[in-house]
Amino acid sequence: MVPERETTTRERAASGATASSRARTRLDQPRPPRRRLLPEWDPEAFGRLSERIARFLGTGRFIVWMTVVIIVWVVWNVSAPSGLRFDEYPFIFLTLMLSLQASYAAPLILLAQNRQDDRDRVNLEQDRKQNERSIADTEYLTREIAALRIGLGEVATRDWIRSELQDLVKDLEERQNGHHPERGVFPADRSAGRDVHDR
Repeated sequence: MVPERETTTRERAASGATASSRARTRLDQPRPPRRRLLPEWDPEAFGRLSERIARFLGTGRFIVWMTVVIIVWVVWNVSAPSGLRFDEYPFIFLTLMLSLQASYAAPLILLAQNRQDDRDRVNLEQDRKQNERSIADTEYLTREIAALRIGLGEVATRDWIRSELQDLVKDLEERQNGHHPERGVFPADRSAGRDVHDR
């Protein structure tokens, strides 16, 4: 009988050997492309083709050509000699062709509409982001204009400066004439006789 420790070390060694014998995947290199049984196509190219077909199906030219083909089909199969007719009176082959055309047209139109919806969604998202940026810019400019108004409210106006200069001129004239007024030359030296909020 083999002790338990020896069996566990053998199992570990065996599992380590199988792990090292497996091929290691490198994460710094791309995987080789897998072979597929189904053919591959570019979904963008297929989408562009479907949009072209859907645009053509929605034009008057398609309706005119479709009408001409159906009229020629019916006239040929009614008035041509019986050996040259390929679709007799119930026009089953014509019905089959129109059903086949409709069965391909509907998914192509839906695919084109889905692509248009995706484009509209992207455009709406871009418009929303642009609107958010415009709103942020407008709020910033509003704050700046408010700050300028507050700053301009503290700036001395032309009338206030003119009145202060007139007062200073009067004070200088009185000093030249020999009168010494009690109030000082500068407005801060004067008594509280003048309105402080005269700006």
